Amino acid sequence: MLRLGRREFAAHEPVIMAIVNRTPDSFYDQGATFRDEPALARVEQAVADGAAIIDIGGVKAGPGDEVSAEEEARRTVGFVAEVRRRFPDVVISVDTWRHEVGEAVCEAGADLLNDAWGGVDPRLAEVAARYGVGLVCTHAGGAQPRTRPHRVTYDDVMADILKVTVGLAERAVALGVPRESVMIDPGHDFGKNTRHSLEATRRLGEMVETGWSVLVSLSNKDFVGETLDRPVKERVLGTLATTAVSAWLGARVYRVHEVAETRQVLDMVATIAGHREPAVARRGLA
Repeated sequence: MLRLGRREFAAHEPVIMAIVNRTPDSFYDQGATFRDEPALARVEQAVADGAAIIDIGGVKAGPGDEVSAEEEARRTVGFVAEVRRRFPDVVISVDTWRHEVGEAVCEAGADLLNDAWGGVDPRLAEVAARYGVGLVCTHAGGAQPRTRPHRVTYDDVMADILKVTVGLAERAVALGVPRESVMIDPGHDFGKNTRHSLEATRRLGEMVETGWSVLVSLSNKDFVGETLDRPVKERVLGTLATTAVSAWLGARVYRVHEVAETRQVLDMVATIAGHREPAVARRGLA
């Protein structure tokens, strides 16, 4: 079982995490949800389309202008509080690696801390434990926040992913984070080249076999773009194909931009796998 905020998710229930970037320079939407009203409209639409989690980020992942912890908090804390007020049952996640920001957003009502940089600030897990919120434990290959990989190598990329993410998850539980609220993430593109991310996808079942809930953040990433030689705005089909493979291999949570399309893919895979009934069944019955 996966428990986040007020929500409990059954063993074979795929969960969508919708991305809401509170940044003026996000790689995909170029700041479309930096202002409050477009961002709140995005939350409303994402929930209507089937997202159970809203992931709010105040700093883009890639290189760019420096964003202090104070500025990151300014972009996220008040917004978290407003989303909590308007959508009391939605799971609120905040994408941050800083414990100071984690503390502030938990005070404002966040249910989950999405640490995409692999525990670079070990105090973030302590914050999650103190507030009893969930934690995403990600493999970033030892990369520092907001840096790009350069000629990174692994003897066995999945072995490294398992060692790091399971180690972070076990530490979080030892600190007091509820086990059913911890997820592990292979960290596609983070500290990896395209071949590493493809191998991580191909071997995702090895992460599932650990027993931890697996989150994948695939949406429109560079490994999809390089695989198909497509620019950022033309990576949706490749993302959805990767989503289907990940779902078949047992991933639980999907961090995405395109919520409605992802919902259809996940429902189709779940139905093929026998975990969901068709929405209607008329063919051959009339």
